[in-house]
Amino acid sequence: MTTGTGAAQAADNLPPKQPLVQDLETGSKECAAGDRRVYVSGAPVLSAVLYDPEEDNHPAEANLVKGEFEAWWTDADGVEQRLTRTTLEGHSGNPQRWHMPEGSVPPDTVISWRVRANDGKATSPWSSEGDGSVCEFVYDDVNPEKATISSPEYPENVFWVDGVGVYGHFTMDSPSDDVVAYSYGFIGGPYGTARPERPGGPVTIPFLPLDSGPESLTVRAIDRAGRSSGQSSYDFMVKSGRAPVAHWPLADAKGATSADAEAGSDAAAGTGVTFGAPAPARTKLTASATLDGSSHGYLTTDAPAVADPRKSFAVSAWARPADTGRNMTVAGQDAGQAAAFALGLNARGETPDWSFTVGGATVSGGAPETGEWAHLLGVYDAETGKAQLYVNGHEVGTGAVATPTATAGAFQIGRVRDGNGYHDRWHGELGGVRVHDRVIVPGEASELAHRETSLRGHWSLETAPDGASPDANGGAPLKLGPGATIYRVPDGSCEWWLDPDCTLPPQPLAGDGHLALDGKTGHAIAEGPVVDTSDSFTISAVVQLADREPERPMTVLSLPGEHTDAFKVRYQPEQHAWQLVMPHRDERGAPETVVARFARADGRDGIGERVAVVYDDATDKVKLYVDGQSGADATAALPNGWRASGPLQIGRARTGDGWGEHLHGDVDEVRAFSGALPDGRIP
Repeated sequence: MTTGTGAAQAADNLPPKQPLVQDLETGSKECAAGDRRVYVSGAPVLSAVLYDPEEDNHPAEANLVKGEFEAWWTDADGVEQRLTRTTLEGHSGNPQRWHMPEGSVPPDTVISWRVRANDGKATSPWSSEGDGSVCEFVYDDVNPEKATISSPEYPENVFWVDGVGVYGHFTMDSPSDDVVAYSYGFIGGPYGTARPERPGGPVTIPFLPLDSGPESLTVRAIDRAGRSSGQSSYDFMVKSGRAPVAHWPLADAKGATSADAEAGSDAAAGTGVTFGAPAPARTKLTASATLDGSSHGYLTTDAPAVADPRKSFAVSAWARPADTGRNMTVAGQDAGQAAAFALGLNARGETPDWSFTVGGATVSGGAPETGEWAHLLGVYDAETGKAQLYVNGHEVGTGAVATPTATAGAFQIGRVRDGNGYHDRWHGELGGVRVHDRVIVPGEASELAHRETSLRGHWSLETAPDGASPDANGGAPLKLGPGATIYRVPDGSCEWWLDPDCTLPPQPLAGDGHLALDGKTGHAIAEGPVVDTSDSFTISAVVQLADREPERPMTVLSLPGEHTDAFKVRYQPEQHAWQLVMPHRDERGAPETVVARFARADGRDGIGERVAVVYDDATDKVKLYVDGQSGADATAALPNGWRASGPLQIGRARTGDGWGEHLHGDVDEVRAFSGALPDGRIP
């Protein structure tokens, strides 16, 4: 009976399945042959996933198979050589591997292999039979030779060459004919891999210098087996970016009929142009020009500023629109009866935005505001074929692929050309118009739009002669109100290094003294708003709360208008956080933008916290910092700040018809700046 059962099982056995090509690998690479054969750099590992039919999975038996591998090649004498290997049994569906011994196959020789499955009773067809395929590989035991590097724009070790914003093209080439890739990297990036069109061929990559100074490119050649050459280095020196090819400050004297050019040709002014208007604050400009929006409000040159609009160029200007309800042009250049490019204000959408148009492609973004200065920069990058727009030093919109015209006509300020003449005339102020014959890189875009910060007040709160703590810059002092005193270490305090048992008195938050507020009426004020809260500003202070568990909100800094505060920084005990509160209008009950930063009250047990508020009118964002740190919860959009009219308040805020939220604690080192300090300067 037993013998009969065994014979039945043997007769019912199904042979293993033929291994499929997609289940075969040489190393980690797919099975391939001919021109697609695999190249390996070390001892080859042949792998196959083998299957036995599920019907053979008897309850009392495991579904086991083993692999029978076979590899062959023709040696240097024309004799075929063959190796075989049978693996141990493994479960159906799992990979079977043949780790070929080191030196078992010759280098630079095509090795063919195949495999079949064996379940101990029957074998499958070979993987090469029928619709299958032989797998091939070549064992490569030699690293490729180092790559040579060259660049026509940036020759090696030459002091100094071209510059920031001008592309260089770097060609990498290895003498080895099996190189299929070059791994490269510049100082600080970019890093990448470039592949030649054919094995062993050269490849050229573009590089746009973002900074001046020494630069280096390192390259390794990679062959088909993944072997790497030694590192090649190429050192070159990058100059600063070239000056503009055309520059009109538009700061000419009142009554002038043309704009003097610091570079390029002077621009004739129409009768609708008036010089001597104010310049954007905290910039290098001293004045600007007003264009009245009429057919006479323009400036023009006889020659193009961009000689060939198909090559990289950039156009920039400071602009302050008198209205935002219609299309207006800041600057552009003629191209026959049309415009090669134009930078301006677009009012065609639901909301106005800034725009840069090149060859029919337009990129838009930002939010123009009536009567508010903005720095605009349009860049066309011929290497990428894209137009980009920067507003106040920040890229906006999505770069658009452009096809610029070859025609170059007169440069225009304040109007744009189409088939019916000039249109979209500028109404408002313009200044600092520049044209570059290269790419302006992001760092330069920020620099062109930079507006200096200026310290408007610094109160160290060391002393208060006659009840007023002086401003270190000689400005308005902080006048101390009732309940406010300057704390200093009492005279005659013990010295711990002479008397270890003495109790040291509390130390000031900074320096020799700080402002102590009683939480009832204590406050201090600096006459005048100190900063313009409708424009960018920064205000900071060191503050320490007297209570570990404050029972109510307490304000450390505020700047009032007629009916409410333009902003206030207060501690909110319910949230255990410092809050920045900015009402949208000078009205009681106006909507508010509120951001917060977590902080525990320490009850005068510590060194205090550094709080700062930064409003950046250029980006329409407000941030609250605590000890130099901000975050998403402490950042918000604020499109339209309004101007406070009252004096700077330390230790209280507007509440109803009077004052409240008096601070119980200490304040020191109050600073106020016109302009938004960058993140790096806050700590």
